[in-house]
Amino acid sequence: MTRTLKGRIVTPAGVVDGSLLIAPDGRIAAIEGRHLPAERVREPGAPLLLPGFIDLHVHGAGGRDIMEGGDAALQVARRHAQHGTTALLATTMTAPIEDLRTSLAPVGELCRSGAAGAARVLGIHLEGPYINAAKLGAQPPYARPVSLDELKELHELAPVRLLTLAPEVPGNMEAIPLLTAAGFRVQIGHTSGTYEQGVQALEQGALGFTHLFNAMTPLQHRMPGMVGAALAHAQYAEVIPDLLHVHPGAIRAALRSIPCLYCVTDSTAATGMPDGEYRLGRQAVTKCLGGVRLADGTLAGSTLTMDRALRNLVDVVGVELQDAARRVSTFAAEFLGLADRGRLAPGAWADVVVLDRDLRVQEVFVEGGSIDVPHAR
Repeated sequence: MTRTLKGRIVTPAGVVDGSLLIAPDGRIAAIEGRHLPAERVREPGAPLLLPGFIDLHVHGAGGRDIMEGGDAALQVARRHAQHGTTALLATTMTAPIEDLRTSLAPVGELCRSGAAGAARVLGIHLEGPYINAAKLGAQPPYARPVSLDELKELHELAPVRLLTLAPEVPGNMEAIPLLTAAGFRVQIGHTSGTYEQGVQALEQGALGFTHLFNAMTPLQHRMPGMVGAALAHAQYAEVIPDLLHVHPGAIRAALRSIPCLYCVTDSTAATGMPDGEYRLGRQAVTKCLGGVRLADGTLAGSTLTMDRALRNLVDVVGVELQDAARRVSTFAAEFLGLADRGRLAPGAWADVVVLDRDLRVQEVFVEGGSIDVPHAR
């Protein structure tokens, strides 16, 4: 049976005031209606339909941490779906191999089988362990150079769709072409590398930057650092728009420099939870005053959700809604090479988030299936 959603639909060709038809197979059958000028999209009278959010950097939510293993990834995917995220990458911490095995095995099963009422888990973002021990940020001290044998073992447990590495670590730069040839997408992050090393890593096949500005060498006018390499040369990069990790002005600068800058949450188990102590891999972290920190005050992920990221982009940074929709969905899909997610168009998966004019989530659909959204009742 075909299902029909009505409202102002943000499509790749502009805003359509009309109907989105969902086929029984969970894909978009058609979009019908008349085009509206962009400035009228948030006028009263109809809900907004945007592509479901895609988050490529998720550590946890609802008191659960991906590194726990068990059903943690499922519960995290359910919690994020309530905030409009329809697809995500379960993201690991730097850890011993036995911890990574514990985390990845159940994620692999979830990737294969899917689960009703949850965001689609597309695979793993291996944020560690192939990073620089001098730029751990909130990562535990288990950094090590790339091991292709270790990575192959982990990939057999769950599909590693993305990995972060520091190119200046001995052996890592040389590994980038091998990784990309094997189908892995490589991001630069947790790095003390220079501008020149960043440029070289891109030339070797790295595709983006992990949480731009954070845990990397900053931009200075005589030493442009890894941030300078990103701003001068990158097509893609993550940014965490919680307004704690990155100032709105820095986000604006990145928007002018990086064509496909996209948002991630870097969310932790503290997301959606009261202030208190939580786990982030082997680390104890504390949620207080809207942030998550280690005992020494270092930011340790976030409590951000993608609906809040969208509102921050539009209402604080000043991004036009259609462009913001691309930066919380479309560009992440394109980064992973997914042509059937991150856009509302016939033939794509019916991953849809329905918002009111204040950009608050009202309904969510994952592959055509409705998600329970308790806070919208």
